[in-house]
Amino acid sequence: MDLQSLVAAALAEDIGPGDVTTEACVPADAEARGRIIAKEHLVLSGVQAAAETFSQLGARLRPTADDGSALGPGDEVARVDGPARALLTGERTALNFLMHLSGIATHTASVIAAAGDLEVVDTRKTTPLFRALEKAAVRHGGGSNHRMALYDAILIKENHILAAGGLEIAVRQARSHTNGLQLQIEVESLEQLERAIAAGVDAVLLDNMSDATLVEAVRLADGRVMLEASGNMDAARIAGLASSGLDRVSMGGLVHQARWVDLSMGFLD
Repeated sequence: MDLQSLVAAALAEDIGPGDVTTEACVPADAEARGRIIAKEHLVLSGVQAAAETFSQLGARLRPTADDGSALGPGDEVARVDGPARALLTGERTALNFLMHLSGIATHTASVIAAAGDLEVVDTRKTTPLFRALEKAAVRHGGGSNHRMALYDAILIKENHILAAGGLEIAVRQARSHTNGLQLQIEVESLEQLERAIAAGVDAVLLDNMSDATLVEAVRLADGRVMLEASGNMDAARIAGLASSGLDRVSMGGLVHQARWVDLSMGFLD
């Protein structure tokens, strides 16, 4: 879903047949201006979605900080101006976008700070219809994106192997349909790793292995394929793997473990 349609749906969900409080209290011709501020330390994301929210209601958001900016309590994110009704009606939806997406960017930045030179990527564990925004938030926090969806890389997982009839069969079938896409396979043991390399994959995802096993996997692979580790990752564990020789770590928790950050919007005199 494109941003315009997503914002329109979010506004429709909140407004329904009308913002009864604002329409009852605020004259239709009243104008207002305000500002959005951070109330804690955070990394900003979601400015475009917030701007689109106010734009659809006939108001304007002018960013005073960019996505990816590190902000502290009291720092200004943006100025808003336009019809007072539009600002009041759009306030919560705009802030919801900013607080959710900045939470992902902030959490990602904390993980990246612990990772050293080890690349950290996200996964497809994203909120339905919010994937583009959430993956952008990961980038704003200094992380990288894995495949966007099912169409832009081949990743053979355990159930693919079972459904295909075996690891080698799955790789052989996938190789004939790569069309230039990277071919990666998920393995759960060192024996499967050796078989995957012999089958000719481009990359291997080492799933739910202990740290010691991951180090042994790096030794066995000896640079023959790109190695990615996944499963039960957090900042502390990633810090311990920074010098392991892995190429990257994937962490769905960049998105689903992030908490919303606190921002607020206030009118100016």
